[in-house]
Amino acid sequence: MKTQLSADIQRLNQGRVLVVGDVAIDEMTYGPTDRLSREAPVIILRHDRTDIILGAAGNAVHNIAKLGAKRAAVVGVSGKDYYCTLLLDALERDGIDATGLVQDESRPTTTKTRISGVANHSVTQQIVRIDRESRQPVSAAIENKLLDNITQLAPEFDAILLSDYDLGVMTQPVIDHCRVLAQKHGLVLAVDSQKELSLFGGATIMTPNQPEAEKNLGHALDTVEKVEAGGKKLLQQTGAQNLLITRSSEGMSLFESAGPETPQKTEQVTHIPVFNRSDVFDVTGAGDTVVGTLTLAMATGANLINACVLGNLAASIVVTRFGSATTSTDELQDALTALPDEVLNQISAQHAAQPK
Repeated sequence: MKTQLSADIQRLNQGRVLVVGDVAIDEMTYGPTDRLSREAPVIILRHDRTDIILGAAGNAVHNIAKLGAKRAAVVGVSGKDYYCTLLLDALERDGIDATGLVQDESRPTTTKTRISGVANHSVTQQIVRIDRESRQPVSAAIENKLLDNITQLAPEFDAILLSDYDLGVMTQPVIDHCRVLAQKHGLVLAVDSQKELSLFGGATIMTPNQPEAEKNLGHALDTVEKVEAGGKKLLQQTGAQNLLITRSSEGMSLFESAGPETPQKTEQVTHIPVFNRSDVFDVTGAGDTVVGTLTLAMATGANLINACVLGNLAASIVVTRFGSATTSTDELQDALTALPDEVLNQISAQHAAQPK
């Protein structure tokens, strides 16, 4: 399995992925703190630097670009404001095609401003976060522009990733249009959504985290038995071909549909353990890394289980860093080399033992 995974990593630079969703930027402000203001009981931060990082759907497409994709593009909405300029600069800086971005002067450019300080003999800690966003669905006029951009771009890609943060872009017409185009052009259709997953029926794969899966099911998944039963139920409810529930420190659980042509067979379930338990620093954006990596892997011919393992491997790297982070193919290869063979052998044996 390790040899095949290494080959899958080497092919990532051949993939073309179109990300449709709620694009944002993370404005990260840092500085030292050592006293309180005399004006109010607040910390004074002496500004050191401000970093602009792509967030939300922007983080997903950034991860894809950093893995060396042949082409990474985004369709989404920004405001027509100061932060839009920062967003466009960040997309260009990170090698992402932004021709599908639509500007809407009635909305703010989604921005998460995080102010973090560090005191003597301490680690950097977030002090406050300021969100600039609109959660209203886009207008009909903006929606039509999005649909036109998706129509023009989709034939040029191998996969479409719907990255939905419930900030107005992912309307039902946009979802349905992406589904139709994916079927028409033979594209992988991946979904990472904070909304009701049944809206995305027919997707190649959905990647809810455990709280999102629990919200869709209406009950907790606090045992392995409940995870397995709930995942199978969710797979049937959504009509997805495959479902990957990311479970934080418990790893991931992959559910593969038996398909309508084999109704007598049960769905396959494979549990993938977490690859990094000891060096977790910040899980922000790890879900974007998982879905971005596995979508790119599937777009370049990796089988489903290998794509999920690579997503897990990429996440094990980015959680060691502060904020929405990315990784590279070189880091993936190094992490793969360091991964014990018995871990991969157990995953492979578990998957092979499932009913086909």
